[in-house]
Order: sequence, then structure tokens, then C-alpha cells
Amino acid sequence: MAAKTVDAVLVGAVELARAAAEEAAARPSDVGEHLGTVVEEERVVSHRFAAAAAGYRGWHWTVTLARVPRGRVATVSEVELLPGDDALLAAPWVPWEERLRPGDVGPGDVLPFRADDPRLQPGYTPTGDEDEAGLPIELLALERARVLGPQGRDEAAQRWHLGSRGPTSPIALASTSPCASCGFLVPLSGSLGQVFGVCTNEWSPDDGKVVSLDHGCGAHSETDAETPPSLWPAAPLPESPLEIVTTADSVEDVQPAAAVSEDLAPNEPSAQAPQDEPIEPEGDGPEEA
Repeated sequence: MAAKTVDAVLVGAVELARAAAEEAAARPSDVGEHLGTVVEEERVVSHRFAAAAAGYRGWHWTVTLARVPRGRVATVSEVELLPGDDALLAAPWVPWEERLRPGDVGPGDVLPFRADDPRLQPGYTPTGDEDEAGLPIELLALERARVLGPQGRDEAAQRWHLGSRGPTSPIALASTSPCASCGFLVPLSGSLGQVFGVCTNEWSPDDGKVVSLDHGCGAHSETDAETPPSLWPAAPLPESPLEIVTTADSVEDVQPAAAVSEDLAPNEPSAQAPQDEPIEPEGDGPEEA
């Protein structure tokens, strides 16, 4: 392959290319230093400038210049802001119908039609004899073009059983009886009815919702059901009676009766004991004159 000829007119038109990039940018300061030129083809050269705007690390402005044969004036063909090898890029684009999550659909929102939805299967297969038999599709309960398939049933069953209305939710673990024995449970038809039903108790937090048969809550119809035995043994009562111990703190304010007389004055007679008669001294005393 022959080497591309360097066009001196186009390569030298750096200021023309910078002016075009500054005009396309939000601010002239968003165009940084000149990074070089790329010869695209004969009489076509691209100038590259660093992108100085915040958040555009690794990006660069590309301004492509061209000139007509035998022309001495460069003209601007296009201006682009392109990412480099180490540029910060947004996440790959995902269509909005694939970004939806359960609970995102609100009033007025309409999901796109999916002709190949793996959760559904044809409700009936026309044979061509429907018109001849004269039976409308509605009488055969086949008015739905598609019905739930095995994959859709399995996904729904797993989602419901592991959700907040399954057997592992806190309210179910605290209940004494399962929904299977509750009078307010209306079983579903078909294969899902073997595992799920609809709660019809207005006092239950799951009223009007699909619950598993092994779910439960405190609004069970048979609230007098016996409490299942606990796995923990009951603590045994002490065999001996309680022993009452009198401590020093409980008797410190009580004084014995003998201590009352000790509080009196030494020469004051006791108020409780009678005063004794004077006692004569023994032996010979002085004679009276």
C-alpha cells in the first residue's frame, strides 16, 4: 500500500480546526491541547484536541478538514467528540422494556407486546373446522390467544413460595396454624392449587393475595387451636421451699428491751422497774448519842 501524502495546507490549519471545535463545544475552554493529526485520505486530514470538560476523561475532539483539488483553502467537514481507549463510558444501552422491574408499572403505563414470551404458550391451535362446527370460541373457554405455560407456572410458584406470603416470612414463622386449615382460604384451580390459594379474611394482612398453603398469620379462622409443643424443655421448679433469710439491715432499727434502761441517766430511776427500798449497811454503825 502506498503511503498517504501529507497535505501541508490541511495539516497546518490547526487554528481553523480549534475554532470549529470551540464553536461546537459548550464552552471554548472545553477544548484542550492539540493532540496531533490523522491523514484520512487524499486531501482529508483530522485534527484531534483533548476534551477538557469535566467528566470527559480520555475523550477528544476530532475536527476533519478537507480541500478541493488545487485549492489552497481548508474547509471544515465535521466536528465530533469521540472516546479514547481509556475514556469513561456510560453503561451499555438497555431498552426500557428490559429495564423494567416488578412494581414499576403504574397507572397509564403499558408494557410492550412480546410475541415470543417464554412464559406463555398458545391457548388453542386453529384447525379450520371452527366455522363449520358453528361453535364460538367463547363457549369453549378458548378466547385467550395465549395461556400460562410450564415455565411461567414454575417461575410464579417459586416467586410466591419464596416471597413474603410463603412459609419463610416472619408472620408465617410466628403463626400457630397454616393457611391450609384456615376457613378463609380459597384454593386456586389447576396445578397451582396444590400449593397456593387466595386469602379472603379482611382482618389478615394478606387479604386478597395469593398465599402458600403452608403460610400463616394471626387471623386464622381457628384461633383456639392448640399451641404446638416447644422444642425447649420447661424449666423445673425448685423442690425445697424458699428459705427466708433475715439480714442485719432488716433488724438494725430494732433495739432489745434491756437496752432502754441504758439510755437513761445514771441517777434517774427506771420508768419500768419499781424503786427499791434503801439498804442498811451491815455491821456495827455509830451509836446515837
